[in-house]
Amino acid sequence: MARADGSCLAATSKFRDSLTGRKREVALTPVLAEELPAFGVTDIQVRLLRGGLPQALLADARDPEFYGEWLDSYYARDVQELFHLGKRSEFLRMLELVLRQSGGMLELTSLAKHTGVSRATVSSWMDILQITHVAFLVRPFSEGGRREILAQPKVYGFDTGFACYAKGWEDLRPEDAGLLWEHLVLDTLRAAQCPKIHFWRDKQQREVDFVLPRGRDAVDAIECKRNPDAFEPRGLKAFRDNYPNGRNYLLCPSVRHRTIRRLGGLEWVTLPIGDLREEIAQP
Repeated sequence: MARADGSCLAATSKFRDSLTGRKREVALTPVLAEELPAFGVTDIQVRLLRGGLPQALLADARDPEFYGEWLDSYYARDVQELFHLGKRSEFLRMLELVLRQSGGMLELTSLAKHTGVSRATVSSWMDILQITHVAFLVRPFSEGGRREILAQPKVYGFDTGFACYAKGWEDLRPEDAGLLWEHLVLDTLRAAQCPKIHFWRDKQQREVDFVLPRGRDAVDAIECKRNPDAFEPRGLKAFRDNYPNGRNYLLCPSVRHRTIRRLGGLEWVTLPIGDLREEIAQP
């Protein structure tokens, strides 16, 4: 599960200093897209809508009460017990907003306004969400380009099922599934223990979903799309105009074999998500 239980988090807090230099952190994600066959799940839509916690993923039917009860337990066991927070309703409201905006830009001022607490409080609560692995920030990549977004990160909820729950979605439209697919690719990158995961966007709103610095000059680019035939490489081309060295990847849920495609002077590899970890590990 993405969320460690209270005892694990308490142990982390207690022994953080004493284990310095002698510990290794491992990101535990919900069930990965490439692991679904082992769970008997053949429809990626089920994983996107229900999420990757086994109790929700393998249930006979989607149960909205599961997500609400899990969030209540998370606050009582992880947040209140370890961080001694008051303002339960405000904290859970902020968490709901983060999950609802998952995959978008982090707006601390907006979160503070709609939660009814100060911006500083929201910032400290975001730290708690990251420490407890309920939210993950992806920061923009830049080597100093004047037209690039430099500071504002994206925020992702830890599980697509909770994002759908917060949005009130009972089924998925094609555009919904496209955004949630991006979450699953991020899970795979985190499971691969990539040291740095970024996104790229310029002020013309051209964007690359994920960017992985590799070596001194090379930067790999990853795009996440539902349909490989509908991919329009406008953002990738703008990125490569600034950073020409590196590999380009396109991840789509329907892809079963590794292929190389070319368009507009660009070359990229389309591959199944199960091959991604091995692919990005290549020197």
